[in-house]
Amino acid sequence: MRPHFLSRILCLVLSLSLLAGQLASATEAVSPGETAPSQEETDTESLSETDSSEPAADTTTQDTAQEDTGTSNDLGITARAAVLIENSSGRVLYEKDKDKELVPASITKIMTLLLIFEAIDEGKIALTDPVSVSEYAASMGGSQVYLEPGETQNVDTMIKCICIASANDAAVAMAEYIAGSESAFVDKMNAKAKELGMKHTQFKNCNGLDDSIQSGHYSSAYDVALMSQALVNKYPQISEYSTVWMDEITHTTKKGSSQFGLTNTNKLVRTYDGITGLKTGSTSKAKYCLSATAKRNGVSLTAVVMAAPDYKVRFSQAAALLDYGFANCTGYLDETKKLALDEVPVKKGVKDTVRPSIHENFEYTLCNGESKEKIHREVQYDSQLTAPVKKGDPVGAVVYSLNGEVLTKIPILAAENVKQAGYIDYLNKLLRQIMNS
Repeated sequence: MRPHFLSRILCLVLSLSLLAGQLASATEAVSPGETAPSQEETDTESLSETDSSEPAADTTTQDTAQEDTGTSNDLGITARAAVLIENSSGRVLYEKDKDKELVPASITKIMTLLLIFEAIDEGKIALTDPVSVSEYAASMGGSQVYLEPGETQNVDTMIKCICIASANDAAVAMAEYIAGSESAFVDKMNAKAKELGMKHTQFKNCNGLDDSIQSGHYSSAYDVALMSQALVNKYPQISEYSTVWMDEITHTTKKGSSQFGLTNTNKLVRTYDGITGLKTGSTSKAKYCLSATAKRNGVSLTAVVMAAPDYKVRFSQAAALLDYGFANCTGYLDETKKLALDEVPVKKGVKDTVRPSIHENFEYTLCNGESKEKIHREVQYDSQLTAPVKKGDPVGAVVYSLNGEVLTKIPILAAENVKQAGYIDYLNKLLRQIMNS
């Protein structure tokens, strides 16, 4: 065999070996069952919200796992802080540094949305109201829908922009519309935070653009869960906005009309069963944050992760928290409204009794091994009920308890009016008693 032919064979063998090594490295880079992220999967919110002029966050505190302060379940949460709560009762099912004051980025907008829906509920504004965009609102950077000064959009469209595209300009426009100025709206945000028991939160703006704790804009995982709980519990219609994957709005300005596409920054709306929202946030200092809400079979949960190391981690770890909650919680329903109740005695009335009624059922989420067999129900009537009694007045309660601890009291209401008896009424009662004796 010729020497040059042997050299060519040797080169071919070496090339094949090198190719095999490259294939092995590529296989290790993508875990089994995963695919490399496509361009579509990149986190558009993180790119638009991050302020490249700010220095990167100090990650030294994130290199070591944080000790769980409230649970012993190791879910592998690497985010700086996290919490999982059950929304009907607010019970904490998992926590990791839940009260740590951190930069919240755009999950700030959860409070903004809560106040918007509150204003709608109180009749102060309507979904069809036109909202004019100020120069200040249009000047917001970061994630935005590029509203122009003088442009008008209705409240419904502004909510879409905030929920789906995390639009800073739309958030400020709504703040100004409701309160007259962003600073006045921020006062409302902080007042609402105090009302909800958010002890580790202070807002300085309505959108989270200011990502500096030194400036006084901060929150905690538990506080974010509290305002998320308040939003989804009182205004469940938020999910009609927060679960939309793609939509569009129409810009109408002096330049004419143009369409602008909206894509949800919360990737879980495409992948997680039962997802109801809610809001993402990311800046160079806040890193990657998410408040994820979901509901299955009567169980409603909120999972919050803050300062996750990358955008995929915030989604995977929020999903892991929700999975843990659904695996350990079960919805329980007792149809209290169908209970057969005795009429309630009334003193000094034209009638001796009043018909009772119940207008709500008992719902409870059993978690961590709680048994529905240990739920105790007791019907209690007002023994001192005295006329006059008006329809809708409380006349008793159905008390539910678990392991000796009261869970809730569902009011029993009067289903009719009972007037106070006069002399004629007492005389008629006496005559009836004589005739029936």
